[in-house]
Amino acid sequence: MGRDKKAISFLKGMIIFLIGIVVGLLLLTIVLNISDKKDPVAKHEINGDVVNQTTAEQVEVTTEDNFQPITEEPTTEAIATADNPEKEEKPANNAAADPNVEATLSKMSLHDKVCQMFVVTPEALTGFSQVTEFGDTSKSSFDSYPVGGLIYFSQNIESEEQLKTMLTNTQSYAKEKTGIPVMLSVDEEGGSVARCADKIGSVPKLEPMFNYKDQGTEKAYDNAKTVAGYLKNLGFNMDFAPIADTWTNPSNTVIGKRAYSDNYNQASELVSSAVKGYEDTGIRCTLKHFPGHGDTAQDSHAGTATTSRTLEELSSGEYLPFKSGIDAGAGIVMVGHITVTSVTQEPASISKDIVTGELRNKLGYDGVVVTDALNMGAISNNYSSGEAAVKCIQAGDDLLLMPADFKASVSAVEEAVKNGTISEERINESVRRILKLKLKMQ
Repeated sequence: MGRDKKAISFLKGMIIFLIGIVVGLLLLTIVLNISDKKDPVAKHEINGDVVNQTTAEQVEVTTEDNFQPITEEPTTEAIATADNPEKEEKPANNAAADPNVEATLSKMSLHDKVCQMFVVTPEALTGFSQVTEFGDTSKSSFDSYPVGGLIYFSQNIESEEQLKTMLTNTQSYAKEKTGIPVMLSVDEEGGSVARCADKIGSVPKLEPMFNYKDQGTEKAYDNAKTVAGYLKNLGFNMDFAPIADTWTNPSNTVIGKRAYSDNYNQASELVSSAVKGYEDTGIRCTLKHFPGHGDTAQDSHAGTATTSRTLEELSSGEYLPFKSGIDAGAGIVMVGHITVTSVTQEPASISKDIVTGELRNKLGYDGVVVTDALNMGAISNNYSSGEAAVKCIQAGDDLLLMPADFKASVSAVEEAVKNGTISEERINESVRRILKLKLKMQ
């Protein structure tokens, strides 16, 4: 009997001991599970993108003695989680985040969006040989082709009153019909390129910008404010100036004294000040002609113009005034028809290597890119209007200036979207930039 009691007590003890072990194991499992549920890789928000802390830790501070390649950040696909299993398509540019831009874009047809990408003369829009007023034909033509902008030349100017009336009526009608302001632009650099100053005696006429180069940045600012001031008073909102080319080739006749300087560093300082003068006055200005027309010997108006300079040489020279102008707030950069023979045999305006590779990626520019006039010999002698327009968009241009055949260009771009050569999102990308710029014009 005593042995049975001892046996029972022993069994009870073993059972309690085993239960204790089981309970202990269960508690340990629960603790480990809770710990696992706490994400061991903390996430931080960098520029709006969720990235893993371990990825950030892989980016080490390097020195000359300890150089290691920087690990690339994971793409959106690489960091997808259970809560966000699919790639989220990012906006093509900053304008996509603006609700006003997106609301306007969503209401536009493909034809409307393509037309926004063109800046043409009133003659190209209407089919008339000369236009000096915004009448019924201009209205019906704009209804059919609601272009993003119009550019005016001396033949469109008869007097200050006439010009003001034409521009005011054009802008009023554009806003009434589309809700979007139209770019009313002109080439007004001062010196030999001054459409308004040549025709209207009441506005000041400046000398070529090169003549002021040694008078400093304040003079460059004041000159730009002078031009911008009378353009704004006349009704313009956009100027194809200032010249950001540096006149380094004495044989160059197309730029010459239109440039601010023959020295890259001095040109950079003066161009930056000029941009501020335009923008402070409320005129959107245009840096031209990227990647730099000051070293060429040929005139791209007549035919092919080339530069043999390498990308490294351009980066340390010609690019400097463009970079300073961009940093100063220029909303538009014009790409010229210069062929950079060290990179491509095509003009820069239709070269993805130049527009996207250099201007967008290397210089980091995300504003509006406009081509030089597409009816110039460097383009029109070698490409049809439709072919050139498609190539420009594929290269990364946003605004197409003065194609030889405007309506054929519009049709070609629309057909390229329909057959998949260009995606509609690529069109949207440019129109977003254009609409964002136009918000500043109101």
